[in-house]
Amino acid sequence: MKQLKIPAVFMRGGTSNAVVVHARDLPADRKLWDEIFLAAIGSPDPYGRQLDGMGGGVSSLSKVCVIGPPTRPDADIDYTFAQVQVKEARVDYGANCGNMSAAMGPFAVDEGLVTVSGREALIRVHNTNTKKIIWSRFPLDEGAAAVDGDLEIPGVAGTGAPVKLEFREPGGATTGKLLPTGNVTDTLDVPGVGRIRVSMVDAANACVFARAEDLGIKGTELPDEIEGNPELLKKLSAIRVAASVAMGITKSPEEAAKRAAVPFVGFVSAPQDAKTLTGDRVEAAAVDLTARMMSNGQPHRALPLTCTLCLAVAARMDGTVVNAVTRPTGDPDAEIRIGMPSGVLTAAASVRKLEGQWFAEQGAFYRTQRRLFDGQVYVRASRVPKRDSWVVGRDSTRESG
Repeated sequence: MKQLKIPAVFMRGGTSNAVVVHARDLPADRKLWDEIFLAAIGSPDPYGRQLDGMGGGVSSLSKVCVIGPPTRPDADIDYTFAQVQVKEARVDYGANCGNMSAAMGPFAVDEGLVTVSGREALIRVHNTNTKKIIWSRFPLDEGAAAVDGDLEIPGVAGTGAPVKLEFREPGGATTGKLLPTGNVTDTLDVPGVGRIRVSMVDAANACVFARAEDLGIKGTELPDEIEGNPELLKKLSAIRVAASVAMGITKSPEEAAKRAAVPFVGFVSAPQDAKTLTGDRVEAAAVDLTARMMSNGQPHRALPLTCTLCLAVAARMDGTVVNAVTRPTGDPDAEIRIGMPSGVLTAAASVRKLEGQWFAEQGAFYRTQRRLFDGQVYVRASRVPKRDSWVVGRDSTRESG
């Protein structure tokens, strides 16, 4: 049987890769998207390699981004993120990918969806998953998004042009509340783990953080060490499930086990010497916080950007388990250097107390991005809805605000 061809671009955003498509080239009925994305990425794959698709066998390389005209007056484009599971036939739309967010503004400019001029572009990106606005600022090169530059980010070889991402009012992206339980810390009674103190914070994406020492580990473990510790993986999975119910994301442990994307789960520890994936050594003096995060059951090689923002917000709220292990500073708006498997990631978050309640004003990062190729992605016609049944989406072009 023949294959279907869908116009697509393959892009790197930060430490992630994704297939990027226009909403106009997909069915307007989003219920039809899952089978198309699974076929394009190569899932489900019991071998975990996705060799029959565009995926790379890990969560950070198993993604699809859909770009369309804005549905909000304060945005230039809509961006919908799809996390494709590697071994399961499931696509999750419950979270945003901060790293791929870095590629969305440049994609919009290079595709002519937004008209820009001058030396720098500001594209207002509406992430439909979280209903949040991200301001994307990046240099232009002859009217296109610049690629060459001096910015080096941990986890990506070489340098590139900087993309500044400003997450506007990121609190409550998943649950509607910065602190879903109303508390900076909670004690969860987790089956198989016992009572454990955690902080459940929802900024850019919902996350649950525990202290490494409470899990019986040091906190500087690399991904292979985490994957080789089945007891730790079970603990983290159980904590994530319990937090999902406690945060109101799901109603039962069974439902939480099926919704793998959020909340993200991770563990934190105080600044300490650690080795990176390249074998380099990061000194404790070079970081303010040490963290590791899980993504869809897998340890992340480089921190997910939305989790990094959530960590930075949590670090600035007195009483969280993250704040307790973060190096103190006299400046509440100072950048936070986070030690992670690929090196050191720097983030900034503006957090205030308003009428006795914590409020996250914004978080900011720098990433790089690059278009790797464009053309058409092929999907087996036998795996997707018949093309003649598609009612395709709409499209438009507008000037940036």
